Amino acid sequence: MSGQQATYMRTEIGQQPAALRATIAALLPRAAEATVLARDTRQVLFIARGTSDNAAVYGSYVIQAYAGRLATLASPSIATAYRSRVDLSGVLAVALSQSGKTEEIVETMAWASDCGAATLAITNGAASPLAETADVAFVTQAGTERAVPATKTFTTQLAALAVLAIGLGADLDPGELRQAPDEIESLLAGPGDLDPIVTELAGDHGVVVSGRGLAYAAALELALKLKEACYLHAMGLSYADLLHGPIAVVDAQTPAILLAADSGPTLRGTVELAARVTGAGARAYGIGGGDLLAAVCTRALPGPRLPEWLAPLGLIVPGQLLTEALSRRLGLDPDHPRGLSKVTQTA
Repeated sequence: MSGQQATYMRTEIGQQPAALRATIAALLPRAAEATVLARDTRQVLFIARGTSDNAAVYGSYVIQAYAGRLATLASPSIATAYRSRVDLSGVLAVALSQSGKTEEIVETMAWASDCGAATLAITNGAASPLAETADVAFVTQAGTERAVPATKTFTTQLAALAVLAIGLGADLDPGELRQAPDEIESLLAGPGDLDPIVTELAGDHGVVVSGRGLAYAAALELALKLKEACYLHAMGLSYADLLHGPIAVVDAQTPAILLAADSGPTLRGTVELAARVTGAGARAYGIGGGDLLAAVCTRALPGPRLPEWLAPLGLIVPGQLLTEALSRRLGLDPDHPRGLSKVTQTA
């Protein structure tokens, strides 16, 4: 940031270790509240939009993979537009909203409760309508977020979802969660060489962002950030979906950004996808995936040294840094993307 005033977005990216420590300290002792709330439920329904919806994707994977419960994403318009009644007995409805003020999300959670669901809110707004409406509220400790593109409110939502998974019976180590902020601090101290990637992406109009499994949420979120702050045509896709046709758009003018944890069942497929992309003459930028992914990519940024279940908390960080730097390179203001505000209301 030499010679330039730091953007709010860059400052808030740097605040994530502290925000995560505070959130984990506040919520991990409350995991048992989720246990009690969910004792008569069998599955989880996530209610969210935008960045919060990307966080919910992580929640659905970590709960299904480690807590053994079916978890799905809601369609809020079923409640707010179609006003259908659905039997939600045996369901834990988890609504996510950074502000807790998005009327559609508050209304959908109230609808879920009326349909028989137990309700839990994940929000950064302690006194928000969402927190006040839910049976239980997990309030993240991100502090005020001034940039429109969410950064620290996203990663603290992921931490809250990790606590929820533990509360729902996932055999996961809370000590590993407590260590995650330190690893993100290390990533921020040594993020790798962003400049060549920024320079190359500055000439592109589109990019494909891909991950699979737990990394998929981070891929979706990075694609959203590139749309919001850089106005790129960025597609966030599971690599399985990418191979079913959209890979045709990857070419010399449309590179791929591929995210993966350093271990886990989806790493091999991500490495193979990177080799396929570069073999076709396109650029592949890796985030995470260790030496295996870096070896087959055009350029790579280091990811977090975290177990796969926590890797998305760190995988998004190089992407956030890349987005903020690219936005400035393009002469844009990453704090105030055109046409966007901090709280989005959906009719």
